[in-house]
Amino acid sequence: MSRASRKPTLLRGIGVALVLSVGGAALIATLPALVGTSAAIRVVVAVLALAYVLYVLVDSAERTGRTTTAVVSAGVAVAAWIANPPLGVYVLLHVALIWVVRALYRYSSVLSALADLALTALAAAFAVWAAARTGSAWLALWCFFLVQAFHAWLPETLRGRVPRDSHRGDDFERARRAAEAALRRLAETR
Repeated sequence: MSRASRKPTLLRGIGVALVLSVGGAALIATLPALVGTSAAIRVVVAVLALAYVLYVLVDSAERTGRTTTAVVSAGVAVAAWIANPPLGVYVLLHVALIWVVRALYRYSSVLSALADLALTALAAAFAVWAAARTGSAWLALWCFFLVQAFHAWLPETLRGRVPRDSHRGDDFERARRAAEAALRRLAETR
């Protein structure tokens, strides 16, 4: 997918982290009375993952494939709900979904996407650590999404290559010389 110049910011990511963690904690506090604890956790994980995917899509300057990506993401969430894997696998599936969508819409090199994967793994580790230490859903969600906000500091590409558009002058100059040579040959044959 092509990328435009819109760049995510750390401040916007922190704001999203705050909104998602507070909203997720509120849902976790209220939903168990309605659907049970296990189902409530799964609902919150799916809702927060899809909300974050939508944030990535809205925050991206890329226009191609947004609807398809949103529909496929929702389909993955529904399939995960139906398959009902163990909770850890279910959570990791949604974390991977977040990473894949952000990698597709944000990075133009494999190295940048892999750096983002490391950041996502770090975010998941901090969330597990916070949940184990405090038992607080809000703190676990806050740690996860706060670390995710630092993806704004990762470059679109980690390669030191020259952007494709910078060679356009060379391409034009080469085409101009070829056209002049063709005209000279044509004039000499007459």
